Amino acid sequence: MENSTMGSNCLTTCCTGNFFKKKKSLPIDTIFKLPVPDANSSWPQGGNFASGIIDLGGLQVSQISTFNKVWGTYGGGPDNQGFTMFEASGIPQGFFMLGSYCQPNNKPLFGWVLVAKDVSKSTSNPTLKQPIDYTLVWNSASMKINQDGPIYVWLPTAPDGYKALGHVVTTTPNKPSFDKIRCVRLDLTDQCETSLLIWESGSFNVYDVRPSNRGIQAPGVRVGTFVAQNGSTEPPSIACLKNNTNAIPKYMPNLQQIKAIMQVYSPTMCLHPDEEYLPSSVDWFFSNGALLYEKGQESNPVSIAPNGTNLPQDHNNDGAYWLDLPSDAANKERVKKGDLQSAKSYVHVKPMLGGTFTDIAMWVFYPFNGPSKAKVEFINVKLGKIGEHVGDWEHVTLRVSNFNGELWQVYFSQHSKGAWVDSSQIEFQSGGGNKPLYYSSLHGHASYPHAGLNMQGTDNIGIRNDTAKGDKMMDMGAFELVSAEYLGYAVIEPPWLNYFREWGPKIDYSIDVELKKIEKFLPKNLKDALEKIMRSLPSEVLGEEGPTGPKVKNNWIGDEV
Repeated sequence: MENSTMGSNCLTTCCTGNFFKKKKSLPIDTIFKLPVPDANSSWPQGGNFASGIIDLGGLQVSQISTFNKVWGTYGGGPDNQGFTMFEASGIPQGFFMLGSYCQPNNKPLFGWVLVAKDVSKSTSNPTLKQPIDYTLVWNSASMKINQDGPIYVWLPTAPDGYKALGHVVTTTPNKPSFDKIRCVRLDLTDQCETSLLIWESGSFNVYDVRPSNRGIQAPGVRVGTFVAQNGSTEPPSIACLKNNTNAIPKYMPNLQQIKAIMQVYSPTMCLHPDEEYLPSSVDWFFSNGALLYEKGQESNPVSIAPNGTNLPQDHNNDGAYWLDLPSDAANKERVKKGDLQSAKSYVHVKPMLGGTFTDIAMWVFYPFNGPSKAKVEFINVKLGKIGEHVGDWEHVTLRVSNFNGELWQVYFSQHSKGAWVDSSQIEFQSGGGNKPLYYSSLHGHASYPHAGLNMQGTDNIGIRNDTAKGDKMMDMGAFELVSAEYLGYAVIEPPWLNYFREWGPKIDYSIDVELKKIEKFLPKNLKDALEKIMRSLPSEVLGEEGPTGPKVKNNWIGDEV
């Protein structure tokens, strides 16, 4: 990686490569040159994946990640470091800006916006039109903040039948040129919502925005712009784009391209050095004595066939069936430990954000989830059986641009929640390349981008999620493609994927009893605080019952949450 402070305001971002483990913020005026696959030649040929332009229905869009800095402030926001506003640079001929870009200063410049070109050939009803006016949303001229000078944030006034998709920012009070930006025809827009808060001052707020409806069939397209709201709690005054072609999968990768993406970006999972409960393949679990139980027939469990061909396939989750470990004690303990050598990632590939991105969800199976540990002030407390359950499904998701095949974000699942992290903020394997590292927490197997202690609760009281790097690693590039609905019959789903019941039994312990065992060693104020946090946790964390499989999760057809 090369770092050089720019003498001008032209900044470039790219998203993949052998990045660094981020310990502190870096100047946003720093350029990062990272190795990326050539969008035109490095991916296997076929289809429209990574072709640079996506047609949404008479409207072509291209993804721009080079920017001119317009203005910055250096206080407030994340880590009290302020934020910076940019305009896209290097816009291809015939394309127009849809809105400006901004981001917090506590991370390197790393982002993108879409620019658009009208290819509808309609003079009476074009897909793009100039605004007819501007409204000044906010200016910083009278504010006593550390800034580059005043900034003026303008909202385009769209003609009838059109919507604005972003703001224009200027350093003077004069209205921008009407040729500066374009508004988009209404049928090519979708409702959006505020996402991350970028900066606030008094009643003025700046948010990232995204489509309100997101999923494998949802047509909403993220533009990469922001919304500025001055004292408003109303929905955003701007819209997102909409894929109006009824062909969302058109720009998705084919089978060869999926394999190539995995070769380039497949992560390595770092298990905690003290981890006893390792992942395994599903087939290994079934072939080593896992049992299928049926309600009312508990005394006659059935051995599970390899690949789960005898599992119920009716897509119900009514408690009538569940899986469990082998019944004999010695084999049960052996299978609990898993088998790292057999482990593989089970890959689900799906279109996201109107087919402008590919999400590659990589699922990992663990035969057993170990007991939890709490941190109560300076005391570490083992929580008995709390957290234990048979069958554990965890995942990370790679978000890859269908414009160029670049990796933009990774989603780390963390029990019932999780977090998206920009590629510029994660670790990559040493020695070059584009393969991320991530960390599986001790016993609980939640996924995190960096090693260390991650608390579930408060900083002082809650469940510990300890992550560390040791000798136990899993190459997620050892994978099985289990689902890619947009490819039709090209991918055959394994029978176990369509088993919708629990992958473990309901645990027969009392959380009250387990809490009383540990609370007797704590002062009353800490005892009450711990109990309050414990009772607010989802059953998945407490281990009250076995989890359902990947296809039952909301994020199977929806966005990560």
